[in-house]
Amino acid sequence: MFKEIDWDLLVFFSALFVVTGSLEANGVSQQIFSLMRLGPETSLLAFSTITVVLSNLVSNVPAVLLLRPVIPTLSDPHAGWLALAAASTLAGNLTLLGSVANLIVAEIARKRGVEMSFWEYTKAGALITILSLAGGVVWIAAFIWK
Repeated sequence: MFKEIDWDLLVFFSALFVVTGSLEANGVSQQIFSLMRLGPETSLLAFSTITVVLSNLVSNVPAVLLLRPVIPTLSDPHAGWLALAAASTLAGNLTLLGSVANLIVAEIARKRGVEMSFWEYTKAGALITILSLAGGVVWIAAFIWK
């Protein structure tokens, strides 16, 4: 059973949480978010863009953990949670690093002889992400965000 575990991916995924936890514990993420002036004046588009970028730097689940303290500072925290959920989930489609699920699929494909480059994935992922995120942001802006 242990032979079937993808240890590289498991260590990588665990390390994402160690790194993001360290950023939060040392106040680095808070300083960055303060410099970005995230707060009550933050627009839905700006918050969604930040979420997409961060989700593709550290993967979507760790990005949510990093952005969690920002939500209470937004003008409507309920809408902020919905925007964070939508943007981080849909951002996971942009690059291979956007979601660990992408890495798992790419790794399984590689083992079966299908090579998928970062840029090859991103070409398809960009279109999917832009279209789905635009729809999600428009819906949240129209019905929820204040």
